[in-house]
Amino acid sequence: MAKETKVWNYLKKKNVTKKKVLLFLAQGFEEYEASVFTDVIGWSRVFGKQAVDLVTTGLRSEIKCTWNFIVRPELEFEKINVQDFDALAIAGGFEKAGFYEDAYNERLLNLIREFDKGGKIIAAICVSALAVGKSGVLNGRKATTYDLLDGVRRKQLADFGAIVQDESIVIDNNIITSTGPATGIDVAFILLEKLTDKENADMVKKYMRFTD
Repeated sequence: MAKETKVWNYLKKKNVTKKKVLLFLAQGFEEYEASVFTDVIGWSRVFGKQAVDLVTTGLRSEIKCTWNFIVRPELEFEKINVQDFDALAIAGGFEKAGFYEDAYNERLLNLIREFDKGGKIIAAICVSALAVGKSGVLNGRKATTYDLLDGVRRKQLADFGAIVQDESIVIDNNIITSTGPATGIDVAFILLEKLTDKENADMVKKYMRFTD
């Protein structure tokens, strides 16, 4: 806590405004894919040289995750002000757990369009790239998503107009997409680096023991 206060006081003296991430949680989202964002961004507030804030939101007051964990988002969806945030992060999830009920909801799709229109970062892990694709902002742009199960999800992403890449992580300007849970931590660090800088991301990696 003392170090977090010291970092924040330093930033205020330097007139540096904290960046802020909105993490969208759909019904049936994967807990791990959300946790990479909450942990990396959280650690930035304690051990980073530039702290970043994160707020969770969703379309429901209570959300049941893929593996039955129950969460309550912090911010009601109707109260979101896009101008308050610098990035939108979206965790993927399972169809059988109801993921696409929320991921394909027009309210989320409109939110994605607003973030993209403002040139704000959108970070989507695994099949959450399909929500980004369905919004229309990936039309003619490079992206990726889950590649197994005969590539059905990649075919869907292509149907939305995306230029699907056979890569684990794809960055097209302000949009980051990836292939699955294993890519999650890398996506979170890429997001942190884009919001701040490489030195800050490397410092957080060090204290999280991802580097020596």
